[in-house]
Amino acid sequence: MLPRSTTKQQPRARVGTPEQLEHRVDPIDDQAGFRTTRRKSASSGCSARTHPLDVPPRVVRIVHRYIFREILVPFALGLSLFTFVLLIARLIKLIELVVNRGVPLVSVLRLLTYILPAFLEVTLPMAMLLAILVAFGRLSADSEMVALRSSGLSLYQLVPSVAVFVMIAMLLTGALSFYARPWGTRSLKGALYEIARTRATAGIKPQVFNDDFPGLVIYTEGVDPTTDRLRHVLVADEREAGQRQTIFAREATMVSDPRLLTVTLRLRQGFIASTDNRGGADYQTDFETYDVNLDLRQAFAAARRDRDPKEMTLPQVRRAIAAKQASGQPYVSELVEYHRKFAIPFACIVFGLVATPLGALPVRAARARGFAVSLVMIFVYYILLSAGQVLAEQELVPAVVGLWLPNLLFALLGLYLFTQVAGERTVLKLERLQSAVDMLRSRLRLRTEASS
Repeated sequence: MLPRSTTKQQPRARVGTPEQLEHRVDPIDDQAGFRTTRRKSASSGCSARTHPLDVPPRVVRIVHRYIFREILVPFALGLSLFTFVLLIARLIKLIELVVNRGVPLVSVLRLLTYILPAFLEVTLPMAMLLAILVAFGRLSADSEMVALRSSGLSLYQLVPSVAVFVMIAMLLTGALSFYARPWGTRSLKGALYEIARTRATAGIKPQVFNDDFPGLVIYTEGVDPTTDRLRHVLVADEREAGQRQTIFAREATMVSDPRLLTVTLRLRQGFIASTDNRGGADYQTDFETYDVNLDLRQAFAAARRDRDPKEMTLPQVRRAIAAKQASGQPYVSELVEYHRKFAIPFACIVFGLVATPLGALPVRAARARGFAVSLVMIFVYYILLSAGQVLAEQELVPAVVGLWLPNLLFALLGLYLFTQVAGERTVLKLERLQSAVDMLRSRLRLRTEASS
């Protein structure tokens, strides 16, 4: 008879059905305080992706503030960069007014203030697109996006921080488009008029036939920047019907009268060659001093009366459209400007919709994003917008189609990217495209090394 074993028998584990085993969960508390569960697979025996049960609201707020700060810095840098690049040509002309024409620096700074709203209206959406791409691209490159997702925060839960930034940018762009840009355009015209009236030599270029004044053509060999004297001046005066005068003078100065809104060209030491077209008589008159009065009141009144749609605020554009509709006049320009005032601010939304998922792509696919990607997208968008605006002004397409088609196309692209990236699905084979780019780059590098 064999002795009975004294070893204590271990209880058998309850396996259960495959369905019960598949839904068995083990609670795990991570270091961040998230309560998650790990689903076990009956077929593989390994754990799959973790799924969140609860994300503390305090942690969500911290993440949103963190992402907002990440967007803010590249936005400020991008806004400064884009605005400066677009302003370079204007800045050169403004500096020329100060250096060569003696226009006061304060007046030039006023002109710059009036110019800025028109550029900021365009560069604000551009800077916002760049900022979101750079911010989310850095999060992906540093694997912070992976950490956020594994902690239970999906791409949809990261949207509020981006949405707040997008709404602020859209409101600022709308204010610029509705009110600031028209104010700047009108004020710029007035400031240029004041400069031309008080220091008229700033508008006369040497060795160029200047026809800024109706009925007059003024030519000068040079301008003394210190005394504003014109040297060796020729004036062709055809303001009187049937009579033509050609005036030659050794020098001339501009004398302005701010009260009467006139500018007088005072010529010295010259002669006048006059021709009467009716009688055919020619005669010459010598002079020591001769004044040519340049009346600017008519030109100033015309500039105020025939206001361009770009100088109108949103209520003024609406009133202009209603007035022209009532009188049966064409109002295409006003309608194009009306849709443009809404289309450009709305571009902030579509740019944010595209940039968020594009920046959040996995590291491998996200290498082709950032500054270069933002430049390409900005170029494509504004090419489409400019083409649509031209077609709408020529009445080849309706204004609503020409101005809103770029927003529609980018919105569809953004929705596709967002659903694909949020579902962690492949986006247009970007990884394959990046591999091809890397291969091409390596081949070019090898050829360069071989040739050297």
